[in-house]
Amino acid sequence: MKRILSICILAVLSCNFLQAQNKQILYDFNEIPQSLMVNPGVESDFKWYTGIPMISGISGYAGSNGVSVNDIFAEDGLDINDKIRDRMVYGMGRRDEFSGNVQLEILNIGFRSGNPNLFYSGGAYLEFDNITYWPRDYAQLIFDGNADQLNRRFDLGDLKTRGSLVAVYHLGVNKKVDKNLTIGARGKLYSGIVDYNSTRNSGYLVNTEGQNNILNTTLNADLQLRTSGFGQLDEASDNETTGNTIMKRALFGGDLGLGVDLGFSYRLNEQTVFTASVLDLGFIYHSGDTQNYSLNGIASSEGIQINVLRELSNLNRDYWQDLVDEIEELVPFEENNSAYLTFRPTKVNASLRYDFGLPKGSAEDCDCTIDPSGGNSPRIAYRNSVGGHLFLINRPRGPQAAITGFYMRRLGNILAVKATYTADKFSYTNLGFGLNLQAGPINLYALADNLLSYGNIAASNYASFQLGLNIISWGRK
Repeated sequence: MKRILSICILAVLSCNFLQAQNKQILYDFNEIPQSLMVNPGVESDFKWYTGIPMISGISGYAGSNGVSVNDIFAEDGLDINDKIRDRMVYGMGRRDEFSGNVQLEILNIGFRSGNPNLFYSGGAYLEFDNITYWPRDYAQLIFDGNADQLNRRFDLGDLKTRGSLVAVYHLGVNKKVDKNLTIGARGKLYSGIVDYNSTRNSGYLVNTEGQNNILNTTLNADLQLRTSGFGQLDEASDNETTGNTIMKRALFGGDLGLGVDLGFSYRLNEQTVFTASVLDLGFIYHSGDTQNYSLNGIASSEGIQINVLRELSNLNRDYWQDLVDEIEELVPFEENNSAYLTFRPTKVNASLRYDFGLPKGSAEDCDCTIDPSGGNSPRIAYRNSVGGHLFLINRPRGPQAAITGFYMRRLGNILAVKATYTADKFSYTNLGFGLNLQAGPINLYALADNLLSYGNIAASNYASFQLGLNIISWGRK
């Protein structure tokens, strides 16, 4: 049980120490090679590129839509216990979440084949992902107890948490079908390092009027926590070989799975582009180091009942232990090492972009960049773009959505900037900004959103960043 509590607490607190899966600034930012990772069907003009190992792509986010660090720890003269009670225990609902994601690229390369319409890419990255929904009824039960909560059912299904650390190996192909359509696909091989999930919980705890005592307490529980990888890490920690164990599990020594990314870009006309992608459509089979815990059954008790006359000769009996044994028999706590299957948090992107400014070759002043592709059918590179982006992600309590409006400006072949406004469950004032610098073959990009919160990051419900360094050679030939 201590392991269960430790994992659940870690899942909640870890999100507050990360600095998005919704990479709305990177999406459709064609000048950045990593845009292929969020849409394998993006229009690309790279001859080849290589990321600088370990620093070509670093991204992460942390979010909590129900409460911020400042809400609890601000020096505002209020008692911290009152703030926890009012703003967390009774102020947050079961759909409020603590979530976080971190990705670190280990390797990312791409090259154009002898066919100028085909572009291949591949590499590997590490990804940590977690989401924990606020267990409202658990928190209220722990904070105030249930002694004066007659007939209230505390919902045990409020506990929903999921997280993993995974090494991902990928290989993708991008094909320009014709002048208007570009498609792409990316195969993924997952090597799971650790995993924990407790999302299939149900049941209740309720007090009703008793017949032989004041209260009758009923526990109806169907709870499950599944974990993988923690046993080997515990052993490695004792032997001071944690790094070697993580490396081994990352190099196909852990749980294995398969996935795919799909995407396309389609020009409705010369200046209007519709794009879409589906990412991480896949699964992982956990079988190597699983430890699963369950609590399943139903029991009712009116507490310790003693018939003094009948039990007069046996008053030294441990009645409390008898009660515990009776409840454990009816609601057994069990452990097993069964294998299990998890599905990746699938993501869907879609965007509509309008490019404008007079194209090159016009008799008037051209408001466009020089097209670096050099291909047989070069696409026109406009200096300005404006559009909208929709993002969906599959979560334990149903899909979550975010919508973004953006404006992009290209300044020659050296600098491109992108400004975004995003509305989602975390914030309605999320302004983002991205910068891509091309200095010869050196490509440097930095992206960040929710910029208005940077004046007091502790008061923010959301923060994310992306940055990286690549070497690029342009040209479709």
